[in-house]
Amino acid sequence: MLGIHDLPLFLVSGLLLNITPGPDTAYIVGRSAQMGWRGGAAAAFGISTGCLVHVFGSAIGLSALLTASATAFATVKWAGAAYLVYLGITQLLARRPHAARASDATSMPVVTLRQAFWQGALTNILNPKVAMFFLAFLPQFVAAEAPHKAIAFLLLGTIFIVNSTIWCLGVAIAAARAARRSSAALLWLNRAIGGLLIYLGVRIAMLEAR
Repeated sequence: MLGIHDLPLFLVSGLLLNITPGPDTAYIVGRSAQMGWRGGAAAAFGISTGCLVHVFGSAIGLSALLTASATAFATVKWAGAAYLVYLGITQLLARRPHAARASDATSMPVVTLRQAFWQGALTNILNPKVAMFFLAFLPQFVAAEAPHKAIAFLLLGTIFIVNSTIWCLGVAIAAARAARRSSAALLWLNRAIGGLLIYLGVRIAMLEAR
């Protein structure tokens, strides 16, 4: 079909890659702990939207340009690193909306669901490693003689993103349930996630263009 081969292997590989913790998982857990499962779900859908951008980029060759151009790579790298560090600092400073008084339980969360969505999308779009991942991973399952490689890339990318979204929604629900059990655990979770995001931002900043 469209030159796609070894689809079962692609599905298994995609599952293993999805459950590997990274910036996306850290952001979803942080938003779920802070805003509940709806915040985590908004973050997950935002991240999936960011992945779609990279899949389209791979299909039309933008990812190849990003990999080949040191200037383009450096621009996206530093922008993504700075944004992750910013999110990490925000997470470190975050407090539960009702931490001050019990009567504040109905107060608004630190960010809106829309903000959680777009922040999730940006953490993904501004991560050049995601672009390189799709450029390196998807072609492994498309035959060299495939007549419509771009369509094959889009189909494989869509399958990967759908599976990833399902997994991320599960992570959001689990993290939200865990956070409700303990305010102290939530505070330390916010700090841990914030520190992890800062660490990942620094790691991205140190990533060398190859």
